[in-house]
Amino acid sequence: MALEAGTPAPDFTLNDSDGTPVTLSELRGTPVYLNFFPAAFSGVCTPYFTNIVTDSSPYAGARVVGVSVDNKASLAAFKRQLGADAVTFLADFHPKGEVARLYDVWLDQAGLAGRATFVIDAEGIIRDVDQVAPLETPDVDRLIASLSACKI
Repeated sequence: MALEAGTPAPDFTLNDSDGTPVTLSELRGTPVYLNFFPAAFSGVCTPYFTNIVTDSSPYAGARVVGVSVDNKASLAAFKRQLGADAVTFLADFHPKGEVARLYDVWLDQAGLAGRATFVIDAEGIIRDVDQVAPLETPDVDRLIASLSACKI
């Protein structure tokens, strides 16, 4: 089971799709919509992030972050394909799955991150979490409501 609401979000640093290090604690002051996902270009991940890009208004004022074990080149291509300039994709690539393990969403037998979304408030506290099977999508309506509450 993933980390629970009300607990501090574990800090980490990963490279984004451009190779720039991003540290979660440095994003404080802004809510974070943190998405762990199995793989770029997959049949579930592509429409999920396309919906975020297409209707970005519920995420305004928050930092949308996607984390997978894909390398930065794959994530850069995924970001370009989606036109997802407002989404930060992070490569949990080396060591593979280190941050997914930290958040307890690692799928050991599959060798990749499971699908989980964490709503983190501006102070770095997890306010909501939804962990689902890899071929399912999180309860976006509930997560957006939690994100909106963080922005008040």
